[in-house]
Amino acid sequence: MNFNSFDFLFFLFAFMCIWPAARHTPRSRWWVLTVSSFVFYGWWDWRFCFLLATNGLIDFVAAQRIVDRPAQRRGWLVASIAANLGTLAFFKYLNFGLAQLDTVLAVFGVQPLPVLHVILPVGISFYTFQSMSYTIDVYRGSLRPTRNLAHFFAYLAMFPQLVAGPIVRASDLLPQLENPGKFDAVARLDGLSLIAFGMFKKVVIADNVALAVNAAFDHHDAGAGALFWWVASGLFGIQIYCDFSGYSDIAIGIARWMGYRFPENFRHPYTAHGFRDFWGRWHISLSTWFRDYLYIPLGGNRVSPTRQHVNLWITMLVSGVWHGANWTFLVWGAIHAAYLSLERVTRWPSRLSAIPGGRALGILATYLLTIPAWTYFRAETVGQANAIVGTMATGSATSIPLSAILTPSAAFWGVAFLVYEAHHAIWPDRGAPFAKSHPSIRAPALALVLIACVLLRGPGGQFIYFQF
Repeated sequence: MNFNSFDFLFFLFAFMCIWPAARHTPRSRWWVLTVSSFVFYGWWDWRFCFLLATNGLIDFVAAQRIVDRPAQRRGWLVASIAANLGTLAFFKYLNFGLAQLDTVLAVFGVQPLPVLHVILPVGISFYTFQSMSYTIDVYRGSLRPTRNLAHFFAYLAMFPQLVAGPIVRASDLLPQLENPGKFDAVARLDGLSLIAFGMFKKVVIADNVALAVNAAFDHHDAGAGALFWWVASGLFGIQIYCDFSGYSDIAIGIARWMGYRFPENFRHPYTAHGFRDFWGRWHISLSTWFRDYLYIPLGGNRVSPTRQHVNLWITMLVSGVWHGANWTFLVWGAIHAAYLSLERVTRWPSRLSAIPGGRALGILATYLLTIPAWTYFRAETVGQANAIVGTMATGSATSIPLSAILTPSAAFWGVAFLVYEAHHAIWPDRGAPFAKSHPSIRAPALALVLIACVLLRGPGGQFIYFQF
């Protein structure tokens, strides 16, 4: 069920009625979390609850065997990783792989293979990575496995972050789940603030901006001019950020209401000064996952400069593929790998910072360079993205007026978002101290935000990252 649906509001209300009484003992706390989370996940398709349970059981057993049978620890780790990646490959990439194979076979006159209708389970990319990190950490000796099945599934399937993150490490959440959590007025107000502003990002900004983005990419070819596509692709950058960070904020806020803390997942990425800084701010739980479980095991920065670039490219290409079974995501990953490699060679962010106004120029350059990359992320095919980016590069006149896609609400919220981010880039610490020194305005402000979520919301849609 979507966070922005009445079904979820009813579910959350029912859960919060039970939670205060259930949270005081470990057994009831873990089982209430586990059962509630499976109900939440099964709302889309109850059959996939068996997939989540099977993968979880494999990792639960594997982690214990890694500790109890040291001679077989490597084999159990391999079994865990193979189960997770095998499941991910089957459900997420099988249809794409068969389509590519059909293309090759057609060259030799071979008939297409039978079509397999494999449905992508919602959130599979998130919970497989979360489960894998558990067994890997146990194998590395940095985590003791839990011996209680409900404790493990309360961690793995915890509903706020189950389907779209943030990816929470077992070393962070399992110890928290051993305690009832801090359930006080401060936690509830902090949680409500995150939920309200996360919902505002999604239903007011992202959903209104999506109208223009969808109209551009779904109904206009690349014959439109450069300005048209710069605006459309720039709006998609705003849409995906507000959509995804909005979900993360809501998930973190619900966890705060439950008494627990999830890690921060976004930190104003469009105020980044360079692409290393960008990836330290965008989808932080995923970027650190790839850093710790792929980039560093490949050698990280401990190898030669050439090998460092190879490791970086492998990591970014895998990150691209993780996002979806389409060549567009691979190209998106390659673009960011090229940006990061160029930054390592030239060190342009630090060089630019040394001149007056250089940091502002660096932030602007980083933001503008993300826009062509987002075009590949949003386009249906690489060919469509190539044509659009080619048009953006030529600076050709707009043959289709912006008014064809740019509704007043999309224009207003797009500009409002950019003004807000510019304010944060100039005065990054101004908002928080003001809120702390004026607590009396916090509740009325939250009320206004929630009213805006009702009155100004765009056409509802599911969160973008549900498809990953």
